[in-house]
Amino acid sequence: MKLIRDLYERFQLLIHEVAKFGIVGSLAFVLTIALVNAFHSGAGLGAITAATLANILATVFAFVGNKFWAFRHRKGSHWGRETLLFFFFNGIGILITDGVVATVHYGLGYTDNFSYNVANIFGIGLATLFRLYCYRRWVFLMADDDAPLPEQLEPETSGRLFRWLFHGQPRTADRSRGTLSAASSWSWVR
Repeated sequence: MKLIRDLYERFQLLIHEVAKFGIVGSLAFVLTIALVNAFHSGAGLGAITAATLANILATVFAFVGNKFWAFRHRKGSHWGRETLLFFFFNGIGILITDGVVATVHYGLGYTDNFSYNVANIFGIGLATLFRLYCYRRWVFLMADDDAPLPEQLEPETSGRLFRWLFHGQPRTADRSRGTLSAASSWSWVR
């Protein structure tokens, strides 16, 4: 159990960021698929036009979710810089998705709705991996020596409830290690 605890403590920031990024991305994904089908099948827009328009609208949604929730603790760069880079990398992500859709729809000739949706999903998956890397690397930066404490990443109610149920006492911040500590932190695991 110590190994699992140590791994969690080491990668806690990454775990929380990926989880929040995943929630925002999942909601944006559902929005994208719904809009792609509405634009392509419902409104009769072309395959690439529908995918591009849906992705642009989902990008605006994702910006708000990522900036003000998933990566809100990262305050390392200017808001305008983050916005510009976010939309730049999302533009590349849209090109990745559009490239997959174009290859399947026009290159391979699969024009049915099922193939169109599979191509969109695959393209979104590739673009998501690209965006996660770019957001963490260049967009939402940490200020120098300003890594958040783990309790700042936990949801307020569930984090407190979890600590109260299993630890019986609030944990205190150890800024030198960037972790939380308490006398009975993991005593319930042993």
